[in-house]
Amino acid sequence: MPRSPEELELMRRWVDTWRLAGEELERIRREEIQSRDTHEAIHQIFDTELVCLEEAPTTSGLVDQQAWFARLRRQP
Repeated sequence: MPRSPEELELMRRWVDTWRLAGEELERIRREEIQSRDTHEAIHQIFDTELVCLEEAPTTSGLVDQQAWFARLRRQP
């Protein structure tokens, strides 16, 4: 179905608007992730204090995460 030049321009502006919004939302998401307090997040998720996060991690943390989830599964 043919579109009028006005409709095409409106569609182009709509796409541009959402592209810019997506870039801004991604910037906000990255900023929020970087500003998170890891100690507080762990405390909120697991209701415990993190014993040792002073050393740089030697892995991606996936193994540790799975161990935490296994402990949670075993709790009544």
